[in-house]
Amino acid sequence: MKAIFSTFFILILCTLMAWRWPVAEGEAKTDDQALLLTKESRLAEVLQQLGDTPVPHQVKTDMELVSAKAGEELVTLGFGRGPGGFKTARQSKHFVCTSCHNIEKEDPDLSVADPQARLLYVKDKGLPFLQGTSLYGAVNRTQFYNGDYSKKYGNLVEAARNNIREAIQLCAEECAQGRTLRDWEIESILAYLWTIDLKMGDLVLDEAEWDRVAQALDGPGNKETAIQLLKEKYLAGSPATFVTPPADRKEGYPNEGNVENGKLIYELSCLHCHEDGRYAFYRLDDSRFSFKHLDKHFSRYTRYSVYQVARYGTSPLNGKRAYMPNYTLEKMSNQQMEDLRAYVVQMKK
Repeated sequence: MKAIFSTFFILILCTLMAWRWPVAEGEAKTDDQALLLTKESRLAEVLQQLGDTPVPHQVKTDMELVSAKAGEELVTLGFGRGPGGFKTARQSKHFVCTSCHNIEKEDPDLSVADPQARLLYVKDKGLPFLQGTSLYGAVNRTQFYNGDYSKKYGNLVEAARNNIREAIQLCAEECAQGRTLRDWEIESILAYLWTIDLKMGDLVLDEAEWDRVAQALDGPGNKETAIQLLKEKYLAGSPATFVTPPADRKEGYPNEGNVENGKLIYELSCLHCHEDGRYAFYRLDDSRFSFKHLDKHFSRYTRYSVYQVARYGTSPLNGKRAYMPNYTLEKMSNQQMEDLRAYVVQMKK
């Protein structure tokens, strides 16, 4: 018994020695009081401890029914369960959040919007290549529905541009073509999103930059410089540039297609929604029939033209509210469009 007590006491002592306590502002820190910075450290907490203003979307935890579990279910399944076990109505009959958004990191470098780097990254991670920005790290952003999304949603984006709650509601009603979320459902989604926020290891920091942040946390380093450095390592909002199909659809964009790259796009993007009609009425598979149909319509002005629907999307119709969102230039480049066409042409033969 004495040996067990001694072991327990030693474990407690080691834990206390390893923990580095924060100190009051302006108070000198000793080595034992320095904040421990690891790859699993939450970016939002690091920024806040450096003196940055917290992002304006903290969860209203005092609201009844709010839970991260319910939020996860709403995001991934389209419905949630309250603490009493009751099941909400489906948010949308057509989509769930993960129809268009990943919930894992999808960019190797969070400071740039590079569709080709993203394609190769999601391929290695076993993720789809989607129109929407990943929800991973969404709570670390401060801007939503950026760039040309005002062309699509008009004044609706004004309330959502700097308000994540309004952005979630806009996505629920317009993008998902679903019902209005209740306040507790939005807070639950926020609670879940805070479980997939950015960690320090998600940022591309070299050893010198890492040390600069650590020194700023410990005391002697410049906190403002460290804050600026960290914010340069991820985008505050996803840029969105709407582009048109090629002027001559028979000729296509002036880029030579890469078949292997096109294969990745077809498998990770097209089939994500169209295989077995998962989210679409238009079904695609790896049959020659699918490729012949796609090739036939590439140069046309129809709902089956990849140029048409990828760049303009499709609109909801009566009885067919499921629709296809468009790909911005940051989500699929003109080069990638030609890569996809090259793969389709090869596979139709």
